[in-house]
Amino acid sequence: MNALADLVLPQVRRWQAEQGPGLFTLGVAGAQGSGKSTLVRDLAARLVADGLRVAVLSLDDLYLTRAERQRLAAEVHPLFATRGVPGTHDVALGLATIAALARGEAAPLPRFDKGRDDCTPESDWSCAPAGTQVLLLEGWCLGAAPQPEGEVRLPVNDLEAREDPFGIWRRHANATLAGEYRQLWARIDRLVFLAAPDWEVVADWREQQEAELRQAAPGAMTPEEVARFIQHYERLTRWMLADLPGRADLTLRLDRQRRVI
Repeated sequence: MNALADLVLPQVRRWQAEQGPGLFTLGVAGAQGSGKSTLVRDLAARLVADGLRVAVLSLDDLYLTRAERQRLAAEVHPLFATRGVPGTHDVALGLATIAALARGEAAPLPRFDKGRDDCTPESDWSCAPAGTQVLLLEGWCLGAAPQPEGEVRLPVNDLEAREDPFGIWRRHANATLAGEYRQLWARIDRLVFLAAPDWEVVADWREQQEAELRQAAPGAMTPEEVARFIQHYERLTRWMLADLPGRADLTLRLDRQRRVI
């Protein structure tokens, strides 16, 4: 088990025991490359070893289909064709999945195929066990609050300045955080936030991930493509680093090597 899980597991055990019978939902938020998936995997293994029935769901598995995002791009703003920001998730599906788990049902767990950039057929989804006691929900923007209007008005990078000069894309994404996403966040009982040192480190982490993929997959993004891609996430990542530590139930501040400081 990694060092992050060593720190988080005792607290999760306490939270789950304090809540008692029924579904306990732990949210794990953090920027791309911060170690969310590894932490959740290790927590799940240990909680199962404790004898608990555990389900794991990623916000990345709740993306809208490619066709739905293309329709959103045509009707609202072209940048919504790229998955990731608020507004590109099937929030209703996430709420329905959690509601089924809360009722004690054996619920299908949605999956998204990033290679195809589309949802995986439901016939290929795994199924959470009936009577699930712990749901581990992870996502890069989990728990994010909407920004004040004054924060949204000005672009934060070249992508926003050139491709969203009137703020249509970023305002729409921000509005969804004040609406349907707030309903999803409300289903989280406790929230853990993995706080990167700053945005520049997050950008480096994302390029490291893609560099590893380039060695194994010819279709991986070039450094130039990565630089543009991550600008989609810069605004909200910066905002979360400033805002979420004051609201999360547990914040773990990381250094450049993802060690807890």
